[in-house]
Amino acid sequence: MDELALYEEIIRLKKARQPAVLATVIETRGSSPRKAGAKMLVYGDGAIRGTIGGGKTEAETIVAAGEVLRLNAPRTMAFSLTEAHGGVCGGDVTIYLEPLVAAPHCIIIGDGHVGQAMGEAAGRAGFIVSLADEADNRAELLSRADSRTYFFICTSDHQQDFLAVQEALNTPACHIAVLGSKRKRTAMEEFLLGQGFAPQAVSRVISPAGLDIGAETPEEIAVSVVAQMIQVRRANADTDTHSSAVACRRPLKAHGHKQAIAAAG
Repeated sequence: MDELALYEEIIRLKKARQPAVLATVIETRGSSPRKAGAKMLVYGDGAIRGTIGGGKTEAETIVAAGEVLRLNAPRTMAFSLTEAHGGVCGGDVTIYLEPLVAAPHCIIIGDGHVGQAMGEAAGRAGFIVSLADEADNRAELLSRADSRTYFFICTSDHQQDFLAVQEALNTPACHIAVLGSKRKRTAMEEFLLGQGFAPQAVSRVISPAGLDIGAETPEEIAVSVVAQMIQVRRANADTDTHSSAVACRRPLKAHGHKQAIAAAG
């Protein structure tokens, strides 16, 4: 696999939000089948593209790649290519395994002033942003939601918000935030419970959204909401990124600021 094709494949994986591991030979001593710079992609299902030399070294690297993906943490592995390790070269090889995980996905439902400001702020903070207005067919966006998806719901109609939350709760999204007032939150809880959602499921929803920074304008509200998303993102970075994102599911009592509520009407 030539280097250009490898990097094109990495870009494709990133765009498709498909995780993989890049294994790179970073050091060799003595005789070895591949030299420093050799690369191999290991996909989530264990399939590979390219090679770092084959044999037991490569097989163990593929197994280790699964753990690297699960923990979303890089790893360095050293091998001695002796007969005991299935090789006859007699050299030493060091391999660096780097997880290739797509940026978290922020799905914004509602393209008003706050939604537009959110899209810009979330994009600058490193999120992949999808912005949908309340009339859009959201089925395709919802189908792409995973445990690294952050929903922000801010339509112009409370009932539309409630329906969007209902849809988001049926995904494994790690963060579901809604702009609105405490009274709106109470009505939303009643609606969701009436739709058959358990209280534990309803507690996944953050409303009012955002950190309490005294925000008033759409841009300030966007800063507060994105800051809350970053807080969740960094907290999850200390745990298992590929878990069911239980760390994101905080109770409704830990909600955001009154200023964003007032701005949302």
